[in-house]
Amino acid sequence: MNELLLTLLVGIVIGVIDVAPMIKMKIDRYALSSAFTFYLVMPFIIYNLDFLNNIWWLKGGLITPLLSIPTTILIAKADKKGCIPVIIMSIVLGTIIGIVGHLLGIM
Repeated sequence: MNELLLTLLVGIVIGVIDVAPMIKMKIDRYALSSAFTFYLVMPFIIYNLDFLNNIWWLKGGLITPLLSIPTTILIAKADKKGCIPVIIMSIVLGTIIGIVGHLLGIM
């Protein structure tokens, strides 16, 4: 399968994984679309960034939380307790993106 389509598929799956619990909590649709878009784009960034290639398993787990800092700051304004789940999910999902990219041979 084409690398572009595989990357897009990884982004869609990870985006759905992130947004599913938010739907149950009846989070605002703008927050849902923002989170989904973030994780839809994240595999493209992780897979095409020439950084930490020797430790591929750590690449996604570092880049994703770093890029989620602006969103985390906005969340902290409204709800300080909401920051910790966002950071944890970005580390976990970023690591999954990196591992899947390595296993599929995309990175």
